[in-house]
Amino acid sequence: MTRFELKLSPQAEFDLRSIYDWIAKRSSPQTADRYIQRIETTYRSLADFPMRGTLHDDLLPGLRIIGMERRVTIAFRIIGDRVEILRILYGGRDVKAALET
Repeated sequence: MTRFELKLSPQAEFDLRSIYDWIAKRSSPQTADRYIQRIETTYRSLADFPMRGTLHDDLLPGLRIIGMERRVTIAFRIIGDRVEILRILYGGRDVKAALET
């Protein structure tokens, strides 16, 4: 089985930091750590099984979207043997608008 390389875009890295900060401020750093770990586990699983999620060529060619725990949306695409995580959105943010920024 081929394992795909994972690459987080700068926007996805910013998204993770923002989610951490938001949760840590409203709950605790420990809760934020655990939540970020669950997000990371979810997107890292794409290295083994990337052909998941819903295809959204209407927003961006090759764009796929998966959800996590009804609160997080992970937008990614597969390019060759690499999975590019484009955005990690929390709380129902508009994927189309987020991809345009």
